[in-house]
Amino acid sequence: MSEKLSHEEFVKKAIISLRKDGYKGIHTVFSGFNDAFKKYFVGENPVEVTNRLAQEGKIAMRPVKGGVMLYLLEDAPAVKKTGDEALKKMGL
Repeated sequence: MSEKLSHEEFVKKAIISLRKDGYKGIHTVFSGFNDAFKKYFVGENPVEVTNRLAQEGKIAMRPVKGGVMLYLLEDAPAVKKTGDEALKKMGL
């Protein structure tokens, strides 16, 4: 029997395997990622694990309607600096 994947390996494999053609990330709910994670890592919370991996700089997350999108770092869309833009428009 093969060894279990680490959290990081599982998440990165899921991003590559579950993304649809033309998309660089996966929606945690609609792709089936959350359910698959819970079945593979019984008793563990996918939200906590993906948050930790994002904080460690191993994956990128972006909030979207109904959940979050997960990306490999090299595929993540740029983060809009809305606060900086607002300050600029305000002349501050």
